[in-house]
Amino acid sequence: MKKLVINLFTAYALLSISYFQVKAQNTQIRGFVDANASYQKDKLSFGFGEQDLFITSSLNDRLSFLGETVFKYDHSAHTEFSISVERVIIKYNYKGNHNFILGKVHTPLNYWNDTYHHGRVFFPTIERPAMFNSNIIPLHSTGVGFQGYNLSDLKFGYDVFLSNGLASEEIADFDKNKAVTIATHIKPVDNLRIGASLYMDKMSKGSDVHGLPVNYDIQQNLLSGSVSYFGPKYEFLAEGTLGFNHTDTAATATSRASYVYAGLKVKEKIVPYLRYDFLYFQPNELYFTRNNLSSIVFGIRYQINYLAVVKLEYKNQKDQLTGTTNRLTTQFAIGF
Repeated sequence: MKKLVINLFTAYALLSISYFQVKAQNTQIRGFVDANASYQKDKLSFGFGEQDLFITSSLNDRLSFLGETVFKYDHSAHTEFSISVERVIIKYNYKGNHNFILGKVHTPLNYWNDTYHHGRVFFPTIERPAMFNSNIIPLHSTGVGFQGYNLSDLKFGYDVFLSNGLASEEIADFDKNKAVTIATHIKPVDNLRIGASLYMDKMSKGSDVHGLPVNYDIQQNLLSGSVSYFGPKYEFLAEGTLGFNHTDTAATATSRASYVYAGLKVKEKIVPYLRYDFLYFQPNELYFTRNNLSSIVFGIRYQINYLAVVKLEYKNQKDQLTGTTNRLTTQFAIGF
């Protein structure tokens, strides 16, 4: 009996310590998942999108952690799901609204990539714009950087990040070249954000990028700009990126990627919206896949509550590789 009492007391003490540690650290674990149904080419398909595990923890008043891990279908395995560590961020607030950041981040090059994580419940549309699905934007970067926000009356913000380049793995770089991201934005009035950014990287001959070999040295510069407004009634988001890829075997190729999104809140929970995507690649482009594309999306979003949303979209797309396609998609996304 005495041994049982001691074991129960020990278990209670350990649980109490764990509880107060978690409470003191303010650790939160959230999850997000979405289910989809689509109709295309006289075929109805059902499927899951991504299951997202999102962890945040404040270790003290200056040091915090963010981790994001996604479970998603692996097309190469046909019936298997893979695990992808999307973000691992250690943040140290060294002064006011200025932070030092270490880890794997969403590259702060564009508004969409910097604002939305993998929880589809927060997306204004079902899918990301085409520019984020075409290997144009470096979605993730691993390295160190500095960040500031809400500075001065303009609510000025900045990100400066030094990272492994595109020709790298998660834990090591292929060569001595490093990528640099410099991004700034202002919020002059409520709900309005205007931003600009620059990404610079060099990929060496013989490296591997997105599973494809690089047969020449490539100097890449990406220049981006964005304007966003998400007010109580109107929603607007426009982004554009110019990609400059220079190789020794060809002149500098300039590519353009952009999209425009607009939504109107007709009722508190109902938002009809549309989005137009555009991609253009010059004939001498050697790095990006030359697939000139334009698409238009018409949709409606019903916000059940903050963590549950239903969307219905019609998409018409024209591109060089597949021609014209039409698809009707619905999505139910939740957070938990």
